[in-house]
Amino acid sequence: MKHLTVKEKEIQIFEKMKTAFHYKNAMAAPKMQKIVVNVGTGTAIKKDKNKNEAISMRLAKITGQKPATRGAKQSVASFKTRKGDPIGIMVTLRGNRMYAFLEKLINVALPRTKDFRGITPSSVDNIGNLTIGIKEHTIFPETADEDVRDVFGLSITLVCKAKTKKEGKAFFELLGVPFKKEDNTKKK
Repeated sequence: MKHLTVKEKEIQIFEKMKTAFHYKNAMAAPKMQKIVVNVGTGTAIKKDKNKNEAISMRLAKITGQKPATRGAKQSVASFKTRKGDPIGIMVTLRGNRMYAFLEKLINVALPRTKDFRGITPSSVDNIGNLTIGIKEHTIFPETADEDVRDVFGLSITLVCKAKTKKEGKAFFELLGVPFKKEDNTKKK
């Protein structure tokens, strides 16, 4: 049996979702638009000047694309940040890099997560986008053993063209995203 890529799965998803959501043409079906990967570095740059650079290099290895540094939008005295201070790193993936990263996330990284039981279905927002929080970047195969001393978390947002939460969840399930099984035996 041939392993299908995410891009090939998207074509088959239209056929499966056509009857459930009454699509008349393939352009109405949800498709992946982009993947946004964010790392919040916070005020750690004040302690170690090279921390943002180190995180940026590791994120570039993981995603295959150079990340952009994001500055603070406003000054906050209690956090000791000024407007424009670097407080985060972001990568937006589109096209072939997006599909390669999604394939790696679903088939390699998530299964390597400690005590992974699936993504909660409530991670899909009202317009059909899925946001996943990852506590340790070491689940990706590009991270070497020497990177363990500075472990950081990241958030991954899968943006698709779904119109509703139900449509988005069905699209991601058919795409192969491992959601938690809902236990109907529990009493509420």
